[in-house]
Amino acid sequence: MTTTYLGALAAIALSLAVLMALAWVVRERTGNSGWVDTIWTFAVGLVGAGGALWPVAGAGPNARQWLVAALVMLWSLRLGTHIAIRTSGITDDPRYADFARAWGLNAPRRMFIFLQNQALGSVPPVFAIFVAAHVPEPALRVQDFLGAAILLIGILGEALADAQLTRFRHDGANKGRVCDVGLWRWSRHPNYFFEWLSWLAYPVIALSAGYAWGWASLLAPVFMYWILVHVTGIPPLEAQMLRSRGERYRAYQARTSMFFPLPPRTLPPKEGVAA
Repeated sequence: MTTTYLGALAAIALSLAVLMALAWVVRERTGNSGWVDTIWTFAVGLVGAGGALWPVAGAGPNARQWLVAALVMLWSLRLGTHIAIRTSGITDDPRYADFARAWGLNAPRRMFIFLQNQALGSVPPVFAIFVAAHVPEPALRVQDFLGAAILLIGILGEALADAQLTRFRHDGANKGRVCDVGLWRWSRHPNYFFEWLSWLAYPVIALSAGYAWGWASLLAPVFMYWILVHVTGIPPLEAQMLRSRGERYRAYQARTSMFFPLPPRTLPPKEGVAA
């Protein structure tokens, strides 16, 4: 059993490294870093589904494996398609563009290393998918359906947040303003919150008495929280928003929760700035 799990872990790592190398090639050929996130999303979905269906002890995929594979592919197709549509309408992703400017002439090499680090960092959440799919109990349990429900809520919540932001941006009256309608009134990054919520599904499915590997599934929400809140998610995006929206975004930061949806804070009149 251990050999099988370690073999799957190695295969996941290699597959992600190869696919993120492809993302680097696409980025270098097109100059549009938005395709990096598109390819990453589809890569995680493809490798995750493949890991979910990975045979153990020569047995074919069971109902749980098919359920987990379907869930990760649904997540991947929804998010990947959304990012691809968004990317097709821009010349470059401002977050990656900032990295490239800071790296100067070393940008291609540094970008390749950055994307390989991203591939390496993606191994724990994808391995969590594998672990959840291979719980050694043949029949589906209540917690499998609970995990599926959490993931579906995450997908729907993120899709709603993305749709609200897109509609806000396409309204000419909102040019230069900060989106604070719908879910964006309760969180500055509701799409990231629901993305993180989706990854809680795998520990819910995987944690089971006597299944030591199930604890590895906790790495998925831990990693996604760290990457979204502290690395490539919120920090560069908020820096870019402060440059483009200035005091309007500072006022939005002051009254709106950064990540977890919470009621907006009421500021004294002298501190409030219309968004």
